[in-house]
Parts: sequence; C-alpha cells; structure tokens
Amino acid sequence: MATFETAIRRGLPRTPGGEPWPPAGAAPAPAGLPDGNGSTVAEPVSETVAAASTAVAASAAPVDDSRSSAQSPQTDLRATPETATAARPIRRGLPRVAGGEPWPPAGAGSVASADAAAPAAAASEPVGAATAATEPAATAVTAASAATVPSSAPAPAAPSADTGPSIRRGLPRTPGGEAWPPPGLVAAKAVEPAAEAPAATAPAVGQPATAAAPAAGELSTDVAAGALSDEGAEASVPAFDVSTPLPFTRAVWAGRAASYRPEPKPEPTRIGPFTKLQWAGAVIVGGGGLLFAGLMAVFAVRWLLSTDWGVDFLATYPGEYHLPEGAPVGFPAWLGWQHFFNVFLMVLIIRSGLRVRSEKRPSVFWSPRGNKRRKISLTLWFHQALDLLWVVNGVLFVVLLVITGQWMRIVPTSWEVFPNAVSAALQYVSLDWPTENGWVNYNSLQQLAYFATVFIAAPLAVITGVRMSGIWPKNAKTLNRVYPVEWARAVHFPVMLYFVAFIFVHVVLVFATGALRNLNHMYAAQGSVDPDAYMMNWTGFWIFAVSMLVIVAAWVAARPLVLAPIARLFGNVSGR
Repeated sequence: MATFETAIRRGLPRTPGGEPWPPAGAAPAPAGLPDGNGSTVAEPVSETVAAASTAVAASAAPVDDSRSSAQSPQTDLRATPETATAARPIRRGLPRVAGGEPWPPAGAGSVASADAAAPAAAASEPVGAATAATEPAATAVTAASAATVPSSAPAPAAPSADTGPSIRRGLPRTPGGEAWPPPGLVAAKAVEPAAEAPAATAPAVGQPATAAAPAAGELSTDVAAGALSDEGAEASVPAFDVSTPLPFTRAVWAGRAASYRPEPKPEPTRIGPFTKLQWAGAVIVGGGGLLFAGLMAVFAVRWLLSTDWGVDFLATYPGEYHLPEGAPVGFPAWLGWQHFFNVFLMVLIIRSGLRVRSEKRPSVFWSPRGNKRRKISLTLWFHQALDLLWVVNGVLFVVLLVITGQWMRIVPTSWEVFPNAVSAALQYVSLDWPTENGWVNYNSLQQLAYFATVFIAAPLAVITGVRMSGIWPKNAKTLNRVYPVEWARAVHFPVMLYFVAFIFVHVVLVFATGALRNLNHMYAAQGSVDPDAYMMNWTGFWIFAVSMLVIVAAWVAARPLVLAPIARLFGNVSGR
C-alpha cells in the first residue's frame, strides 16, 4: 500500500542569519511523533507485515536462547535512529495560559521519543513468540499485523474535567490540518497520553508481551524519566481559568479616547499665502511698525527744519517756483470733465484688470464677427474696451493741454523744480503743508508727480497693454523677438500698482490741504488768486459726490448680465 508524506511548513530560523526551521528536506517522522490528538502516527501496515514475516522465517530454524537474546539488542539498536529522529526539538511559541511557559513545553521532544519506543517494543514481541512456539507463517503474519496496528495507534485518553482549563488553539502544524493543539487538551496533563502509550500497547499482543517486557523496559527507562520530568514541569505551571473575572477590584477603565475620535479641524481659508488671522496680524504689526516709523520721521524732519540750515533752505526753496510769463491761470471747464472721465475709466480699468488676473475659468466669451474662432473672455473684452476709451480720452487731454497752454502746469520749465520738490516733501513729512494756491500753480512735487503720470506711466501702460492684446500682430516674428510678451507682462502690472498708489496719495492730499477749495478748482472750475476765497463753497463737493455715485454704480453694473448685451453690439457672445 502506498504511503504519502506531508511536507512540513518552514518558519523562522533557529539561529541569527540561519536557514528557516525545519530544514528544506525534512519530512514528518513515520512513527513516534504525536499527531494532533496526542497519539502516535502508525507506520504503514505493509512494512509491519513484511517485518513480521521476516521474523517468522528466521525463527523456523532452531535457535538457542542465547541467539534469541542477542537479537533483542539488535532490535533495540535498529529502533534507536528512529527514536533519535523523533526526538527532534520543537520550536516553542507563546504560552497557552496566562503566566505559563512557552508552548509546547520544554520536553516535548522527549515525549515523542517515548511514543517512538512503543512500536519498537511491539516489533520485538512477535520474534520472541516465534522462537517459543512454531506456528504456521500465515498465523505469525496475522498475529504480527494484529499486534502492530493497535500498538502503533493507541487511542488518546480523554482528559478529565478537573485536569485544568482548556488551551487556546492556534494555527495548524501541517497545511490543511486541524488547529493546534487538538480540542480537549489541557495544560497540566499534556504529556500523560505519551507516557501511557507503552503500557497501553503491551496487553494488545497477549502472550508475547511477557517475553518482550524486559527489552521494552530497558529501552523506555530514560524516556519515562524524561516524560516524568516534563510532567512535573507542566504541573508546576499554574492553571488559570481565563474565563473567570480577575480576583482584584478594577481600577482602570477605557477613557473617552477609546471610543471617540474627534473630527479633524478644517484647514483655515487662505487668502494668498496667509490665512485671515495671519493677514490681520500682519496688518496690525505692519501698521504699527509704519506708524512708529512715520512718527520717528516726523520728529526727525521737524528737528532738521528747525536748524539754521533748514530755515535757510525753506527760505531759498519754498516748494514752488513761478510759471513762465503767459501761463494760463485757473482751470477751464473741459479740464474738469476730462478729469472726471479719467477717474471713471481708471477705476473700472483697475477693477477689470484684477478680475482678468484672478479669473481661472471664464463662463462667457466674446468673439469678433469676422473671426468666430478667436475667443476671449467677456471680462478681458471689457478691460480692453475700457483701455481703448481711456487712450482716446488721454490723447484728447494731451492735445487740449498743448493748445490751451495748460501743459506748463505739469511740465517742469526750470531746474529749480528739483530742490523745490525736496522742500515740499520735507514740509509734507513735517505735517506743515505747503501753502501754494493750486488755482495759480502746483508745488514742485505735484508737478513732477503729474508729469510722471501723464507722460511716463500712461504711455507704459498703453504700450504694454497693446503687446498683450489681440491687436498685436502674432505673425510678426521680428517684432515678437525684439519686444517679447514676457517683458510686457512684467511691466504692465507694476504700472497698474503705481496708478493705484498715485490715486490714493492724490485723494488724501486733496482732502488734507483744503478739500472744499481743491474740489471747487477741479470739479466746479471755481477759484481765485486769493487762496481763502472759496474755502466755504460746497459746489465742487456736491459735484464730486454725484461723480462718485456714478462710479460706484458702474462698478456694480460691470458684470456679464449687463455687459453681454453691450458686447453683442460689437461681436458674438457665447457661453462655455
């Protein structure tokens, strides 16, 4: 009958850096190793029958007692390698009970050796029986087979209820096998089935048991001693029933964190690189720093102007110089209207420009009538339309300045403009405002600022804007190489920031140096060479208030719902 060996699963190495245990070619021991239920694995019946028939054939010749007794040690010697193989140490793991030793116990290999000795003793019994009485070979074979099968597979003893708590079962020892240890096994009596195996196999043979008893006893003396020592070691392990509550009062309980997981706080909303709270802190700290620096500057400049050098400098350069002969006096009405249109367009241009920079996915597009494939966002179309109107208004403004002679107000005509500009700046910082009359002329600092705005910043804004717009020829390779679009983008936005700063400072100074008088000059075209003539006239203020309402209304109305019908007059409007 064919036999099938089961491969042993390999685990961790026994020594650091060694091979996995057991070795690669190891196979389960044919006899003596305990199976899952604590009994020994039986050898194949065919091998036992063949061994028994050989023994019967050998006993047919007359053999004396000395020869018979000499065969017993040989039989024992043949059983010794099997016993040594079965006694291979087993890897020990976690304890099966709380506070116990690692499982399996330390002497598990010795118990397996005792189980392996039982088939050897049983194998010697048919030989002794054959020498004592000559029987037919078939009868001897039958007797040997009957003796071998029960001796090699004794039934495991069922553990009693008082032997201890049941052991927790883990992974199987062989692939596809049952969980280890087998069910019903207890910790305190784990070695008892192996120790009782020789006693259970002796009565199974009958008469030959007496003749083979000395040999079996000699073979299993050391094994029994090892088993008893292992049993004592197991008995010393306290058997605790893990199902019963602990004997002491519980003092520790699972806290709130054991069952509650707070939801993660959402990330704060960021505006640019900082959150709202960080921006508030930056504004407070930065504002405090600027206020402190401004106060220090005021005190320093006041001290400087109080010195002899400062007094002489202000007397020589009061902050303004006289205009050339024939320069016009006062502001014509067209200049006031040009000023209003310029403010109106500049505010909307800044709004639409910032919207173009922040708009990621436009929802409405505009395309020219002759080229529907070329599309731009409605916001960009609005920005470029305002730019075109602003350029037309600016060109008309410069032409009127030249025709009427008003250009002498904003174009420097003397080198004295520079020291007078420094004097005016020192007076502004010291909070002692210059006393010029804007109806006649501006101070030198104002003149330089207006000149830079009209003749430097405005042309830069126009040139860079045209380069980034659709008006610029895309196929002009030479122009594109000489004037790349990256340069235009790098200049256009800083120019817009300059306009914002200029408007802010201009409005602050208008209200800080006589609001009613200055508003009458520019919005109502009313003034006099006497600076105090229109100090209490509110006409210019109300015109200014109405103009602000118009600008605010245009700011609110600058949205696709209002802009789309206007854009359809000049092209096609479509959605995404």
